[in-house]
Amino acid sequence: MKIGIIGAGFIGGTLTRRLTQLGHEVRVANSRDPQTLADLASETGATAVWASEAAEDADLVIVSIPQKNTPDLAPGIVSARKPGAPIIETNNYYPQQRDGKIDAIEDGTPESVWVSQLLGEPVYKVFNGIFWKHLLNKGVPAGTQGRIALPIAGPDDEGKKVVSQLVDELGFDPVDAGSLEESWRQQPGTPVYGKDYGIDGTIEALAQATPERTAEWRA
Repeated sequence: MKIGIIGAGFIGGTLTRRLTQLGHEVRVANSRDPQTLADLASETGATAVWASEAAEDADLVIVSIPQKNTPDLAPGIVSARKPGAPIIETNNYYPQQRDGKIDAIEDGTPESVWVSQLLGEPVYKVFNGIFWKHLLNKGVPAGTQGRIALPIAGPDDEGKKVVSQLVDELGFDPVDAGSLEESWRQQPGTPVYGKDYGIDGTIEALAQATPERTAEWRA
């Protein structure tokens, strides 16, 4: 697939490495000049581009930036992707640790719903709760004992199937976590966040989640 990645931090950079290893054509961008990604491009074979160019003709787009920077994305930044191409959103809201207060999220809007509203496009929430080193190194073939499962929240459509197939290809078991409106079940502070559960443990942890934000993850 042609994959555009906006954001080259721990998760975005890791996905650039893994997806190029799998043979995908990756265009990667950060908030600066593409030349700042020259080392990553040289290492992986990905093409470093401006953020406005990352989604061009993409079969799938990944947005992996600090939550507080989402409003700074240019309007229509993902609109040049192929029609119907899914958008993955990997972000988390860290009010005390990084992002400051975002009123809509504090008032109960799920983090990825807020991102979707700003982008003006539906998104799928995944890769937000796994440690980046585990994303890089712990993917294993389907059926392997102890395989890590990753929840995916978003519209129940062909896009979710594409995202699920990608998660499986990366070496993890996809778990349908419901609609984007239910994505609070995998936000920071929930039972599934940061855990390396298998399918059954992930399903159980999602069911145990409550929408109230814990003190560590409130502004």
